[in-house]
Amino acid sequence: MDAPGGALDLLTHPVVRTVAETGSTNTDLLALARAGAAEGIWLRAERQLAGRGRQGRDWASPPGNLYASTLVRLRAPDPPAATLALVAGVAVQEAVAAYLPAGPAAPRIKWPNDLLVGGAKLSGVLLEREGDAVVCGLGVNLTSHPDLPGRPATDLATLGATVAAADLLPTLADAFARWLARWRGEGLAAVAACWSERAHPRGTALGVRLPDGTELDGLFEGLAPDGALNLRLAGGDRRVIHAADVFLI
Repeated sequence: MDAPGGALDLLTHPVVRTVAETGSTNTDLLALARAGAAEGIWLRAERQLAGRGRQGRDWASPPGNLYASTLVRLRAPDPPAATLALVAGVAVQEAVAAYLPAGPAAPRIKWPNDLLVGGAKLSGVLLEREGDAVVCGLGVNLTSHPDLPGRPATDLATLGATVAAADLLPTLADAFARWLARWRGEGLAAVAACWSERAHPRGTALGVRLPDGTELDGLFEGLAPDGALNLRLAGGDRRVIHAADVFLI
């Protein structure tokens, strides 16, 4: 059982701070982490002036959508820090699905943690580390979405769901705390099993762009034991991908 202040306690006592405007909630929480902030704090901004996504990309942050970050303090027995990406993906999928009708358009996770509906991106996650602290930034398109070439996106309003950021965040914080507790208590396998149920199915055609610019096409073959992406190439070889931009083909 978690000690007071652990993930289970945060199910009923999340610490949430809300600001009208900031540069980046991740940047702010990294500063708070350096100052000794405890695990479980959440910071939400109505608007970000310098929001960012993976690999330094700008994250458009107009009012109306959810922009929030939370802090995890790593412990010696924890699974690898990078696998918190799967925790975040499962938590966001669970929270968003609560506001959408079940059916063919159910939100699906694209490795490692983007949320897609009908192939269009609904949310994204950015993990950043500072010592034993991992800041997990989560953005969900609620009322609007960016129009980017080659990167289809959508939002909950377009999908017929109306929810305010202030209402979605408690649902998300609850889901994140529960899955964080399972990640610690049951190990990565429990999270990976749920992730696999909610992700794009095996055999999905994927395009992969590695950090060095190399591009690969292949078929999704599930997760490796450490949460990496298994990709089956056209010639039959398998590649294990630990970091990349991934696109549905």
